[in-house]
Amino acid sequence: MNNKQLSLLGLCRKADKLSMGHDSSIAAIANKKAKACLLCADASERLKTEFSRAAVYDGRDVPLIQLEFSMDDIRAATGHNAGVLTINDEGFARSFLRLANSNTGEEQHI
Repeated sequence: MNNKQLSLLGLCRKADKLSMGHDSSIAAIANKKAKACLLCADASERLKTEFSRAAVYDGRDVPLIQLEFSMDDIRAATGHNAGVLTINDEGFARSFLRLANSNTGEEQHI
């Protein structure tokens, strides 16, 4: 588990640059505010499929990342229980993607 990623999500939450949960994440993607979409490790296949489609619908290109964290890990880091999150700030999203890519050495997109 990468504590830096969880800490960054906590900072995003405090800076109000994080949408958490299905409805607010879909709204952030639809309004083109989302810079990255994150799915928890224990998210359902239906949720993964829905957000895979939403991320590219109508010419959008929102990076979609499968996290290694469970919903419990996300709740501990942010104080909110959610299976899907969007980062709504370019700088935070770039930092999160850099951390995700440095862990495995490859892209984390679904």
